[in-house]
Amino acid sequence: MGKDVTTDAAAVLRHARFGQLPERIRFEDMTEEVETGPGGGAGAAHNPEGSWKYYSCLTLDLGL
Repeated sequence: MGKDVTTDAAAVLRHARFGQLPERIRFEDMTEEVETGPGGGAGAAHNPEGSWKYYSCLTLDLGL
């Protein structure tokens, strides 16, 4: 019984100090759908000659 009283007292103290948690936000409210142009926009085209700029490999960066 002593543990329940301690837990309830701790909960009361936490609630007094921090108040209530904010309302939970639904996943649907966190996302936004945006229409893009055909082909996925200007940056969607793959450029194999320029892809080396964006390739990240620690072994290659260290010259091993």
